[in-house]
Amino acid sequence: LILMDVAMPGIDGWEATRQLKADPATASIPVVALTAHAMTEDRRRAEEVGCDGYLSKPIEPRRVVEEVRRLLEHGTVLSPE
Repeated sequence: LILMDVAMPGIDGWEATRQLKADPATASIPVVALTAHAMTEDRRRAEEVGCDGYLSKPIEPRRVVEEVRRLLEHGTVLSPE
């Protein structure tokens, strides 16, 4: 499982996720987007690039644990927030 910050220097998390999901060797690894942007279009973009989860900052540690547990136990469907 990858916790992907979308605001990274160089290659952003959106592009990094897109590349991971396009590669058969890494496509099945669940990716959770972590972002300070909580707009509807940001969540939609997370879905479009292949993120399996989405958490907006600030994030309570409990929510991170819940999301990781959900993905590891139940598969990779973007959860409602």
